[in-house]
Amino acid sequence: MTLPSLMLKEAYSAGAHVASQLGQDRDRYAELGRQLRGAPPASVVTVARGSSDHAAGYCAYLIMARLGHIVASLPMSLITLNDAPLMVRNALAIAISQSGQSPDVVAPIRYFREGGATTVALVNDASSPLATSAEWSMPLHAGPELSVAATKSFIASMVAGALLTGHWQNEPGFLAALDTLPEALAMASQCDWSAALEVLTPATNIMVVGRGISFPMALEAALKLKETSAIQAEAFSGAEIKHGPMALINDGYPLLIFATRGPTQAGLLKLAEEMRGRGAKVLLAAPDNVAERNLTLPIAAMPDLDPIVAIQAFYVMAAQLSLARGMDPDRPRHLNKVTITS
Repeated sequence: MTLPSLMLKEAYSAGAHVASQLGQDRDRYAELGRQLRGAPPASVVTVARGSSDHAAGYCAYLIMARLGHIVASLPMSLITLNDAPLMVRNALAIAISQSGQSPDVVAPIRYFREGGATTVALVNDASSPLATSAEWSMPLHAGPELSVAATKSFIASMVAGALLTGHWQNEPGFLAALDTLPEALAMASQCDWSAALEVLTPATNIMVVGRGISFPMALEAALKLKETSAIQAEAFSGAEIKHGPMALINDGYPLLIFATRGPTQAGLLKLAEEMRGRGAKVLLAAPDNVAERNLTLPIAAMPDLDPIVAIQAFYVMAAQLSLARGMDPDRPRHLNKVTITS
């Protein structure tokens, strides 16, 4: 089958690349997990930008929910611009990047490593400056990514974060659930999200909503709608939408709500009902046991893994949406594959 864009081709290939990823480096993840259990870090930070930062948010949620360690996202300018005297000894710094090239991701990892922290790079380019700067370099095995919009590397980054968490926790059930992801991703790529195309092809703006473990997915979806379809998309937590964002809702305003399984789902379903009552065009993405959904969310073997397969269904729709709006999803305007900041 000839696919109309590299973005779509690469999104469809995610399951195969995750299968390759899961078949490699498990001993190193297990060794890292043993080290973290034997000498728990005093603090944990993530170091990432863009889509990789959304994957880092997912990893952080897993670590906090499953292991109890508080995780912060590092403002990199504290190191690259402010020269702040951070106390990093016995910390754990987790960097995530597709290219491993950006100086503002590499410099903090070098700083943390020199200061006595454990440093981990979840990076697609195993020969990159980031990979060689970290004590523990874990390749994503997503293969070369040619489309500017990251898809398969983002999914592989989420899987890498889950592998790190699972081996640190030493939880056999969670690790076994990870092994079912390739099949779940293949099924997710076949989800019919044509209802979203009908609403979003003429749209100029949208609010993307998640909560808890689904919020990083909402952030990623909003970014992709900006990048590939030039829609003014903003992500909000379902817990925050009734504050300032509520003022934006008027008749016909589109909302995409990711109601994944778990303790936040009931509140998001209630929010969808209320927003429909206010006249919004609600795209409710939920599992097939939720009758009021108009987009079916695929599920994984465990609710904590649902965002990985849910974003796969979204990516296929996003690539189709970009083409439907007369745009090129592989070459978003003003954007490059590697973003260099300092």
